[in-house]
Amino acid sequence: MIGKLSSADFAVLGGKPLFERPRSTSSLYRPDIEKFLEYSKVFYEARQFTNRGPLVQELERRLAEFHGTRHCVSFCSGFWALVLTIRCLALPGRTEIVMPSLTYRRMADVAAWAGLTPHFCDVDAQSMALSPETVRPHLNDKTALIMAVHPIVNCCDASGLEALSAETGVPLMFDAVESVYEYLDGRKVGSFGIAECFSMHASKLLNGFEGGYVTTNDPELANRLMLMRGFGFSGQDNVEELGLNAKLNEVHAAMALAALDELEVLVGDNRARYRSYQVGLKEISGIRLVEFDEAEQSGYKIILVELLDDWPLSREQTLKLLNAENILARAYYAPPLHRKRTEYETISGTLPVTESLAERFMLLPCGHLVSEDDINRISLLLRFVQENATDLRGRLDRELP
Repeated sequence: MIGKLSSADFAVLGGKPLFERPRSTSSLYRPDIEKFLEYSKVFYEARQFTNRGPLVQELERRLAEFHGTRHCVSFCSGFWALVLTIRCLALPGRTEIVMPSLTYRRMADVAAWAGLTPHFCDVDAQSMALSPETVRPHLNDKTALIMAVHPIVNCCDASGLEALSAETGVPLMFDAVESVYEYLDGRKVGSFGIAECFSMHASKLLNGFEGGYVTTNDPELANRLMLMRGFGFSGQDNVEELGLNAKLNEVHAAMALAALDELEVLVGDNRARYRSYQVGLKEISGIRLVEFDEAEQSGYKIILVELLDDWPLSREQTLKLLNAENILARAYYAPPLHRKRTEYETISGTLPVTESLAERFMLLPCGHLVSEDDINRISLLLRFVQENATDLRGRLDRELP
């Protein structure tokens, strides 16, 4: 089924790849094209393609309802959703934003664009996310904002962070780009902190081609964000905010609405893929599937595994081997942000948990273009690696030092 009889058959050593077409770790869900075109007729017939047209208004209304919040403000990207929310919420006269180092590779850039200095904190070893305990030591009289990031699998301690924010007076926002469908303590993600930011990139659960949005219960924040995404204009010529052009257009809203209509189908498919990995990886020594908390609602979007001490290859060797087979596995948030060179100032102390976790995890293919049969073949390949580890490791050490 995998076409490998010996170590020499691995593509990294000259053999034929397991897959002709790459299998990605991104969602890449494509809703029904007729549904997308039907939505597109609305803005086309209204002759309004941007500037909060009918589809953007409908999308914002539906997403606010979906997340259980009073307001939703859409943007051309998740990046600008984050930057402008940071600009709005940061305490005046303060310069630092506390955030995890074990997170999206451009998160510190987001903070720098917003004019703040990233102050990196460690993460909890179990959740792999920042927590009240890891944030508290980094709060000081320069702290303008806490940027909490929900991890790829499950969520951070949002309620505990809300309590810390209330205690210290430091505003709290969330990057929730991987947590569109999740619940935490029976409460829908999107309603924690002052605001939560989401992405509608094609790689995310909700595909709008590109785009982002912010959910909040704060009407003043929602109004400021709407002004700032549209050059700061209030009315035809009255400029009230330092803004830019970060509006979501109607084509992207049409795609997002079509995807939102089919979200339950996608989550069901994701769950089936996750179950296939549960079965396929269960008996493979040295690999641990990071499991979703099924006491809470989850979108099952990402497959994350830990390489344990008895896995026979390094993570780098494993990634090279899998990528050569067109299994586009990726290291999980490595290197951490505090180990990357930047053109701007950052602050970090000793982050031992982050350092440890950054060496052991990787993402496996999932999403709309990955079938359960693909997952079975990936699992069999990993089992074959385990069974032929001694010979394979020797060949890799000789040929790919």
